[in-house]
Amino acid sequence: MKYQLSLLWLILAFLVSCSEQNGSDDTGAKSLPENYTIITTCTMVTDVVKNIAGDKAQVLGLMKEGVDPHLYKPTRDDLVTLSKGDVIFYSGLMLEGRMADSFAKMGREGVPCYAVTELLDDKYLLEPDDFDGHWDPHVWNDVQAWKSAAEKVGEALSELDPKNASAYAANARAYSEKLTKLDDYAKKSIATIPEQSRVLITAHDAFNYFARAYDIKVMAAQGVTTESEAAISDIQNIVDYIVANDIRAIFVENITTDRNLQAIIEGAKAKGHEVSIGGELFSDATGPAGSYEGTYIGMVDHNVTLITRKLGGEAPEKGLNSQLSGH
Repeated sequence: MKYQLSLLWLILAFLVSCSEQNGSDDTGAKSLPENYTIITTCTMVTDVVKNIAGDKAQVLGLMKEGVDPHLYKPTRDDLVTLSKGDVIFYSGLMLEGRMADSFAKMGREGVPCYAVTELLDDKYLLEPDDFDGHWDPHVWNDVQAWKSAAEKVGEALSELDPKNASAYAANARAYSEKLTKLDDYAKKSIATIPEQSRVLITAHDAFNYFARAYDIKVMAAQGVTTESEAAISDIQNIVDYIVANDIRAIFVENITTDRNLQAIIEGAKAKGHEVSIGGELFSDATGPAGSYEGTYIGMVDHNVTLITRKLGGEAPEKGLNSQLSGH
């Protein structure tokens, strides 16, 4: 009997030791270290995660301003950074298609990986006819949808780090209030554009969610990914539409060249119609790091304000929060 009790104590001691080594708490859930590290991909995801995580984690974004996530391929340094992560958040829906193998590898190694857009209810997602059965990944261009994504980030962090769940919930509520104001500003501003002029023409097809959320027609020379090529017929169709509807401004993006847009401008000019570049939109990446436009809210504020003013609507020059710097 004494031998059996001794053996039982040894087994219990071993189990407790394993639990402590694996970082488990008394509920059996694996706990994160203090000031743990979150790795993110595109700048929109990085910004939302920073807002929700607050001071509870260090957030390291792999992609910087002006980087095209469609074409991004992780470098050796990126792989080293990924290996340091306790949690990974990426956008998903094939936006970072060239990083799929890296995410799969980290997942096999036990690192929690979350595709932010794939946490959303399908009601927020768009599947345009020409997307070959795939969801459009540019969800952040609908602020209401991105607000839901922010809430999902908060839920995920609360499950991973339950001792700080109240902090994540508070951060998510505060951020959601800001996004509600941003969404209202976008709806009211775009609605002031005269209906015939309410047409957004860009380099690639990144603004379908923007079109749905803010009742504006969108046309693009390229498809959903910047890897696609613009067909001559597509450019000609846009030229014909611009001339027929007296469109005066089209927009470049911070992640693409304006080669196709220049072809549109020249095509319209050949038909006796003048159209100009209305400015640069932040489509698949935020603006300069450290600036207001370098945040998700600043990015959308810039886009909404620029589009509204250039297409004949009414919006304050400095935007919703009077912080636009005029990049």
